[in-house]
Amino acid sequence: MTRIAIIDDDALVRAGLRLILGADPDLEVVAEGADGAEAVDLVRQHRPDLVLMDIRMPQVNGLVATERILVLPDPPKVIILTTFDADDLVLRALSVGASGFLLKDTSPERMLEDIRKVADGEQTLSPSVVAQVIAVATNRTELSRRDDARAALDSLSEREREIALAIGLGKTNAEIAGTQYLSIATVKSHVTRILDKLGASNRVQVAIVVHDADLD
Repeated sequence: MTRIAIIDDDALVRAGLRLILGADPDLEVVAEGADGAEAVDLVRQHRPDLVLMDIRMPQVNGLVATERILVLPDPPKVIILTTFDADDLVLRALSVGASGFLLKDTSPERMLEDIRKVADGEQTLSPSVVAQVIAVATNRTELSRRDDARAALDSLSEREREIALAIGLGKTNAEIAGTQYLSIATVKSHVTRILDKLGASNRVQVAIVVHDADLD
């Protein structure tokens, strides 16, 4: 069972999400909030596995709330909710550790599929969006980013490095398993070690390291 908190200032959106999530017996809504200011307290109180976070709210927006949540001990994964796929706040939230984003007009079937992916440790965003996240992820010099990223990748084993490069291309665990002739469970184990070695909280941050290494 994946426990979910919904943070959105629109009561109709929250109701719609409850209805969609209620169709999956493995998902449970354990908390709701109408503003980012409530998010941290709700997470501390209910300990959800995943937070659906509206990015634009009138008091404390989803970027600030996401930053506050992700510094908590053993934080939940965060999926950003938005109406614009190129929203600058969304890109900034992804660069600080959110696990993906969902457009609010996503079909219920696709929304459930993407939520399951994130709960399973994958990301829910396209390679084109990864590229946009990378572009705003840091304002350090290109040379400094490249050297740091290459040093980080050098800490990986050969197999881990191959999988990290695949993550940088936006590949899913299933796609990596197919090309590397590994089981999905083995890929997941490698991904866990990659995240630990790179000090990354999710696959988007791994993709940023790969991009910054500029290995082409």
